[in-house]
Amino acid sequence: MANRLIAAMRALCFAVMTLVAATTVAHADLAPANGPPHLAMTLVPDSVAPRAGQTVTIALDTRPEKGWHGYWRNPGDAGFAPSLAWTLPKGATADPDLQWPVPSTLLIAGLMNYVYEAPYAPLATLHVPAGLAAGTRLPMRLAINYLVCTDTICVPEAQQLSLDLTIGDGAAAHATDFDRWRAAIPKPLDAAGTYQLKDGKLVLAIPLPAAAKVQDAAFFPYGPDMVAYAAPQAVTRDGDRLLIATAGAPKGRIAGVLRIGPDLGLSVHADAGTVAMPTDRSGWSAALLAFAGAVLGGLILNVMPCVFPILSLKALHLARGGEDERAARVDAIGYLVGAVLMCVALGGLILGLRAGGSAVGWAFQLQDPRIVVLLIALTFAITLNLAGRFEVPVPQFASHGGAAGSVATGALAAFVATPCSGPFMGAALGAALVLPWPAALAVFAGLGLGLALPFLAIGFVPSLRRGLPKPGLWMERFRRVLAVPMALTVLALVWLAWRQAGMAGLLLGIATIVATGVVLSLGGRRQKRGLGFGRALALAALIVPAGLAAALTGGAARPAKVGGDTFSEARLATLRAEGRPVFAYFTADWCLSCKVNEASSIDTAATHAAFAKNKVAVLVGDWTDGDPALGRFIQAHNRAGVPLYLYYAPGATEPRVLPQVLTPGMLAALR
Repeated sequence: MANRLIAAMRALCFAVMTLVAATTVAHADLAPANGPPHLAMTLVPDSVAPRAGQTVTIALDTRPEKGWHGYWRNPGDAGFAPSLAWTLPKGATADPDLQWPVPSTLLIAGLMNYVYEAPYAPLATLHVPAGLAAGTRLPMRLAINYLVCTDTICVPEAQQLSLDLTIGDGAAAHATDFDRWRAAIPKPLDAAGTYQLKDGKLVLAIPLPAAAKVQDAAFFPYGPDMVAYAAPQAVTRDGDRLLIATAGAPKGRIAGVLRIGPDLGLSVHADAGTVAMPTDRSGWSAALLAFAGAVLGGLILNVMPCVFPILSLKALHLARGGEDERAARVDAIGYLVGAVLMCVALGGLILGLRAGGSAVGWAFQLQDPRIVVLLIALTFAITLNLAGRFEVPVPQFASHGGAAGSVATGALAAFVATPCSGPFMGAALGAALVLPWPAALAVFAGLGLGLALPFLAIGFVPSLRRGLPKPGLWMERFRRVLAVPMALTVLALVWLAWRQAGMAGLLLGIATIVATGVVLSLGGRRQKRGLGFGRALALAALIVPAGLAAALTGGAARPAKVGGDTFSEARLATLRAEGRPVFAYFTADWCLSCKVNEASSIDTAATHAAFAKNKVAVLVGDWTDGDPALGRFIQAHNRAGVPLYLYYAPGATEPRVLPQVLTPGMLAALR
């Protein structure tokens, strides 16, 4: 008890002493009482001869005396931030805020101070007026009042600093010093973070690629009432997030500096929202559970609506398999290899992009309208092939066996299936994005395995294979019938191109169909005359769609969605503060399972009536274009993509995550 009392008295004395010194600084211009100042300061320009109209950076080269320290823009529990008053030539202006290097922490008697104990250099930005003649002098003066302290005493000081510049050729000066000083200034992090109060703790989640090195991380708030300055900060990595748990009760946006290394920091901000806490993923159990979920999810994809467009390829492939056991097994293994390789390749690309800071998820490639244009060409080519308009090696794998054809069929099946996310799959892929990369790739491989399981069963179980229809003339008729769902897929992709890129996407989608149809029809006519398809036409079949896709450099805004307000974390927070129940769903135009749920369960009269009766607010997060803010929110709920359905009951601290296959009754029961 005595020790605590002594510590409290020391803290009180230091706080009172600092307050008195700070008050003196705020109300008087004081020169050092004796000798030189404890903070030696010099104004250093990055150009002594700036051009008229040029911006000049002025460094406040500050060197603390040994044992003394100066204060950051937010001093913490004690201290006082420096105050500056510029006297500048007519027309010259200075930005109101300095750029401060990353501070260090100093805990004295339970009081947290944000200080500099080693040499440092805040940067000021000055704007030189335009129209000045060469040789014009620019006298600049700076009056600075500040507090300088040791561990036991604080002294208010004031200095009058001067700098004379001359209008000239803009030549740089002190380049080496400015390289070092600028490197110490925190770099802005464009991606917003999220914070949430959980169990009396403030949990702050900052998006940061897993590959980024972090050392001695700490968060320094720009202002008061954000975090408790002296509270410990528990820092953990969670995949592409940095989590900081501390004490605090903010009421709005949090902004400050995140230290990620010695003299290295990021300027960050965070808004109130939901922060999903990481689970224990250190053992094999989490990886195996995610792998099993991916296998089940891939298996279910075979009966999900998003796989319907490739059922034609599967049916023809199986029907042509015959009764040759070795050929059937080769086909099955080839299909497995293709599906697994495609899933692993897509998963590896996702992990690589996320490591680079992109908030991408499953089916990210369909967020680019240029990829959609290429898919229009591919699916229309397969449609014409199934309709018997031509026979060329490009889509030949769709109707012929062999190892190479099976690998290509499996790869195409996996690629076209990416817009879907079914039961088990969403949670499994969400876990994969925060697992170590070898385990993550294994989970993506599990998805390909699940997608290929039906083919494996038929290839290795003779009784199943014998149950298939025998090859015959019916196959040609069936082949033409199966061109219909592929043609519907083409129309769906054209619609998607229009939704993503407006009229430009629609016109280029139609142009791709016309150009592809002309090229392939010409090749088909040559084949009917007993000639080859033609190298020039084969080359054109590849180059023309690629050129049309490359021409799609931008797009218009898409029509607004109906059925709910546009999702934002701010809007969600407002509705929850009002005590409203909220149903938030996240969708994309390329997500076929999303559209099925919307048509069958969400956008129905029964659901609308139930929501109106129970006053359930609806928020729609449209991820068609890969909005990174939505991507981070989806990731925070351990999902790798859409659909994601969340229900926030009034007063609940966490949302209820609904299944990825909805029913009208499930939504009508929300209250």
